[in-house]
Amino acid sequence: MSEPRERILSRETPAVQIPSGDTITLPAESKVYITQTLGGSYTVMTDFGLARIGGEDADAIGESVQSASDAAAGDTAEAAPEEEQLWSQLRNVYDPEIPVNIVDLGLVYSLEVKQTPDSGAYKVEMQMTLTAPGCGMGPAIAEDARNKLMLVLGVDSAEVSLVWDPPWNQGMISEEGRMKLGLI
Repeated sequence: MSEPRERILSRETPAVQIPSGDTITLPAESKVYITQTLGGSYTVMTDFGLARIGGEDADAIGESVQSASDAAAGDTAEAAPEEEQLWSQLRNVYDPEIPVNIVDLGLVYSLEVKQTPDSGAYKVEMQMTLTAPGCGMGPAIAEDARNKLMLVLGVDSAEVSLVWDPPWNQGMISEEGRMKLGLI
């Protein structure tokens, strides 16, 4: 694991407090330390504790802004989205406290592509869970997953639901995830 990188915020920056999931605004000129960069977002240590800064605000910490989402959001195609591309995008979604993506953590329970009869557009419906039901980051992680699904060509809309049945357990983590976490 690399050393945290010190940065000074160039402007007021919206963030999500970890683990509560509360939205906060980090003041301009605040010192932060980037502790983790995964899936296009940044986990930073602040005077207020840990927070997650989205890729769209990366410029505030001197990083490149993730602009692919703006260009691809809302793109549609006549063909159905490719399932492997959906899964590939979900492998870029991380719990900001765990360095393993939600797919390898076993948090994605279902992923379905449905075509709407009236418009012919494609909607992705996904069910996922969290490692702990009380995790305040749940809505932020679900929204990140929804945004990543919207990047796939052919996706007109995406809905991500948090579910608790069956309860998540460590046996759901993939072999790759177990290796990254040092469980095997």
